[in-house]
Amino acid sequence: MNSDQIQQYCSKVWNSSITPELVEYIRVPNKSPLFDPDWEQNGYMESIVQQFCQWIDKRPIRGLRHEVVRLPSRTPLILIEVEGTSDNTVLLYGHLDKQPEMTGWRSGLGPWQPVLEGDRLYGRGGADDGYAMFSSLLAIESLQQQDIPHARCVVIIEACEESGSPDLPYYMDHLGDRIGTPELVISILACLLAAAFDPKALIGLPIGLGLLALGIGLNRYSNLCRWLTVGLS
Repeated sequence: MNSDQIQQYCSKVWNSSITPELVEYIRVPNKSPLFDPDWEQNGYMESIVQQFCQWIDKRPIRGLRHEVVRLPSRTPLILIEVEGTSDNTVLLYGHLDKQPEMTGWRSGLGPWQPVLEGDRLYGRGGADDGYAMFSSLLAIESLQQQDIPHARCVVIIEACEESGSPDLPYYMDHLGDRIGTPELVISILACLLAAAFDPKALIGLPIGLGLLALGIGLNRYSNLCRWLTVGLS
């Protein structure tokens, strides 16, 4: 694995393709159901789901398929599957719903007003957790660019995490056979937190067979890519 090449590729795609998507994502007030009981009628969540799916359709990732899974009276969930070169499975998790506006924004900033200052993008949801799907697929894509074998990858993006994930257990039961038994479960948000604080403090959280928070941050893609090759070296 050429880590420098992965970093260069990911930086290029992030700046040219993902940052513009996050800018548009921030503009949409797709608040979690706890903060927007009329979320389905308002249509903001559906708008983001469609935006994300349209971006997925453009990615040159071999063996990729995706769908929006909808259970009655539940928020939607995006399910993404990427074929691997082994029977091992890595499950990557993120969410697309947002917290409410809140207060304390400095002058010139706001929750639904994306502002890019240098390499920092301000606005609600950009860091929690709008980037999760993009970074997950970009890591897989960068491996394939180097023809590096990787595990089967399943990405789930839920839409009610900020409400306490009341719908997620129903989807996990519904999709259990399709997901299978992962060798590794990765929370993309936990990865960012681990990079900022102490990775060891986040290891072993009780999600599935254990949540392993990886200290990758947005500028450490090579570490995430290595974990996607679990069981292949």
